[in-house]
Amino acid sequence: QVQLVESGGGLVQAGGSLKLSCAASGRAFSSYTMGWFRQAPGKERESVAAISGRGYSTYYAGSVKGRFTISRDNAKNTVYLQMNSLKPEDTAVYYCAADFPSGGSRWPPHVSEYDYWGQGTQVTVSS
Repeated sequence: QVQLVESGGGLVQAGGSLKLSCAASGRAFSSYTMGWFRQAPGKERESVAAISGRGYSTYYAGSVKGRFTISRDNAKNTVYLQMNSLKPEDTAVYYCAADFPSGGSRWPPHVSEYDYWGQGTQVTVSS
């Protein structure tokens, strides 16, 4: 059981940066694969990035590679998403999610694999 709370969203101009944080409560945070997903109006929720429990394996969607960086600090029970060179098409509600894997992390992430979700934080990128 884990509860997730995202923060750090906001309004930025194209080319700007934001850093999202996801604070987790509950036991065994390091046992969970953590992912960031986003959902734009009228579109399906899609994976953005993910990181394994120990932080040694990461995944990035092709649309964000080279611009976004996922990281985690297990001592703080927190996962981060550093977003640079933001584009208007990055506008979405960003969700933090946790998956308790049976045998390691699996890429690419899938929405149905994740057991716990935060409430989301809005990211809006203006042109």
